[in-house]
Amino acid sequence: MMRFHLFIVFCLIGVMVAGAQSQEPLPRVLKIVIDGDINPVSANYIIDNIERAHRKGYECLLIQMDTPGGLLESTKSIVKELLSSPVPVVIYVSPSGSGAVSAGVFITMAGHIAAMAEGTNIGAAHPVGIGGQQDTSQVMGEKVTNWASAWIRGIAEKRGRNADWAEQAVRRSVSINETEALEINVIDYICADEQELLQVIDGKSVQIEGAEPKILRTRTAAVDIDEMKWHQRILYKISNPTIAYILLMLGIYGIFFELQNPGAMIPGIAGAIFLILAFFALQTLPVRTAGILLILLAIGLFILEVNVTSYGILSVGGVVALFLGSLMLFEQAPGFHFAVDWRIALTIAVATGLFFFFAMGFALKARLTRPTTGKEGLVQACGVAITPIFPERDGDVKIKGEIWHATSSEKIKKNEPIIVVEVDGLVLHVRKHTRRSDG
Repeated sequence: MMRFHLFIVFCLIGVMVAGAQSQEPLPRVLKIVIDGDINPVSANYIIDNIERAHRKGYECLLIQMDTPGGLLESTKSIVKELLSSPVPVVIYVSPSGSGAVSAGVFITMAGHIAAMAEGTNIGAAHPVGIGGQQDTSQVMGEKVTNWASAWIRGIAEKRGRNADWAEQAVRRSVSINETEALEINVIDYICADEQELLQVIDGKSVQIEGAEPKILRTRTAAVDIDEMKWHQRILYKISNPTIAYILLMLGIYGIFFELQNPGAMIPGIAGAIFLILAFFALQTLPVRTAGILLILLAIGLFILEVNVTSYGILSVGGVVALFLGSLMLFEQAPGFHFAVDWRIALTIAVATGLFFFFAMGFALKARLTRPTTGKEGLVQACGVAITPIFPERDGDVKIKGEIWHATSSEKIKKNEPIIVVEVDGLVLHVRKHTRRSDG
């Protein structure tokens, strides 16, 4: 009986232990997707999710990335957080056809684990000069390149990756596919999909800054996807410098057309919406005051062209100011290319100049054309006196088939041709005309 009781006790203990083990939560992985430029919106999105993954105890943060590059300051913020992240971060360049270009190279190198899908590429991280233009100073160009090379070499060495290739990606803009990247130790894995990636990194030991190495448990992990909120997605898409610039110009055009045609409503409403979106985007971008002032100067010159006869000189000045202001709109520090596409800037500047030039032509023609209706249309109109008119006695005249009461400072005989010199209410001031009118 004693043995039977012991057997029952051991069975109960086993069931309790098994139950406790079955209640242990499954490991979870937090995933985010970066598909586009590296800018303040994407930087904050990544940094916030690093903190969230750590706070909620995720095994790791998985960043699926496809980027052509972006802002230097945003890249520096992301790399700084990745290097000191309290939670493992896996960078996965995916899907096929994607790339980690320019700023993407630095971010990939800074991840604890770097992987690429089949048919992807990485490289071309050479920095540009100041102002988005080709730097005319060889010394300054060398300083910028040397700085970026040292930075990426330090990142690669800290993560145990190929620092020589990383430096060449900056100095010579070299680019390689996923197979070459794996062979020369630029990345850790090539994985066809996300599930394969979670399988191959399972059990890998990851060194966390200031902590003990962490063994990843991702084979059976549940993946939680954190998507950008709707306002973040809108801001992320319009935070492209060229898109923000186009929104700004559309907003200015809409407001201008509304002021020129009060009550039209549609141009004013559309312009206000475009301006709000433009300001929403510009708050995340490094805007130059000089660029804004040049654009406003250009709009002022175009408006003057409509009201002042300059024979196109003001339009030419407006085109030049608008083009230069567009190129200078965004601040550029040594780093990655970030500016309005010059082709779009030139197209908008020329199109705006031509529009205002022709608008000026139509406005000038309208000012020089004598009105044919209303009070103004009667001045200089020809007719015939149907009664005698004396300085001391008014008479009647026939103008454009209508009979008007008329007065004159000279004597006019009946059936004598007249011409209107002034309209005073319902009375016409007339004088003799040398050419007879049909009346």
